Amino acid sequence: MKRHLLLAVLIIAGMISSACGGIVGFTCTDPLGCVTIGRGESIKIATLLTMSGLNKPYGVDAERGVEIAVADAGNLLGHKIELVQADDQCDAKAGEAAAAQLAADKQIVGVIGATCSSVSVPAAKTISDAGMVLISPSSTAPSLTDPASHQAGFFRAIYNDKAQGKAVAEFAYNVLGLRRMLTFHDGTAYPEQLQQAACDSFEALGGRCVDQVDLSTYPDVLGDLRTTAADNPDVIYFPVYTKEGVSIAEAVPHSLESKAVMISSDGLLSRDFIQRTEPVSDGMYLSGPAPVSESQVFTQKYKARYGEDPIAAYHLEGYDAANMLFHALQQSAQVVGDKLYIQRQKLRDALYGMRNFQGLSTTITCSPDGDCARPNIEVFQIVNNDFKPVYP
Repeated sequence: MKRHLLLAVLIIAGMISSACGGIVGFTCTDPLGCVTIGRGESIKIATLLTMSGLNKPYGVDAERGVEIAVADAGNLLGHKIELVQADDQCDAKAGEAAAAQLAADKQIVGVIGATCSSVSVPAAKTISDAGMVLISPSSTAPSLTDPASHQAGFFRAIYNDKAQGKAVAEFAYNVLGLRRMLTFHDGTAYPEQLQQAACDSFEALGGRCVDQVDLSTYPDVLGDLRTTAADNPDVIYFPVYTKEGVSIAEAVPHSLESKAVMISSDGLLSRDFIQRTEPVSDGMYLSGPAPVSESQVFTQKYKARYGEDPIAAYHLEGYDAANMLFHALQQSAQVVGDKLYIQRQKLRDALYGMRNFQGLSTTITCSPDGDCARPNIEVFQIVNNDFKPVYP
């Protein structure tokens, strides 16, 4: 009799436990869903960065920052971190396809990328629609965090180009005393929006943008320069990537009677650009992330791991983007028994709620539209095959 009574009690307890799953298990109520990670399984994150082509140095440099962050973190919430790599090729179509492949993997909790704004525009929607987050270490186009076009899952660990365009304009107008600006862009998000921000600020100061050449429509750089020579520009601003940047830098000395000052931005801020254009690029200016007092320990880790100094400007932003994700994961995870549950909306909320998070590149505080980095911009001059900070 006692044995039968005990069995009945156990059956009833089991029924109650099943009906109220929250007692011994976990019921996901997160509106974007949850990622379940079992004992011995890894937390899977991904990168969507430029790993091939002429713009490879920028993506590789950021990827290395992410890899160092993963190594520094070791285990996260008792689980190893698995890093999945996808190549965005700095190309909108290729990057969108790569983003779709990542979005299809429901175990990925977050993505670091993309390198180029032209990829982040479509990728931000694809990744957001999948309920994931995309944190870019280098995509600066203003539209990405504009309230009218911002995707809910997109964040960035680098400044908005509204600030970079303003810095370029102020340097050209106030410091160099230039008044007539000619710009080049290729019609994609980063170059087009950055040169427009610079022109808007330059003209607000009293200067004039004499022409804004779209290379996707008029690809003859030398011909365009000769055509616009009559406008007598004293500054040529071309915030483009490697292919177009090399073409413009090499064409300028052969096309204008007067010596116009050349200025570009972080799309060309790599030693690879100097090697491809020396000596014609000597003396030109480039804006980009301001140098910070990098931890000697971090620099030593980079050199020991990769056998060279940092190759571009985004290793710190890559490191910070990864640590933003790790911190948000800790805020949004629920441990029940031997399983870990990552709640996707809570992960986003943790990023939006991030305040005064100390990164290596800047102090991070995220706005409601995903801008997380404090504007920290420097203008460099190429001197003796190196980037010398000159402003501010």
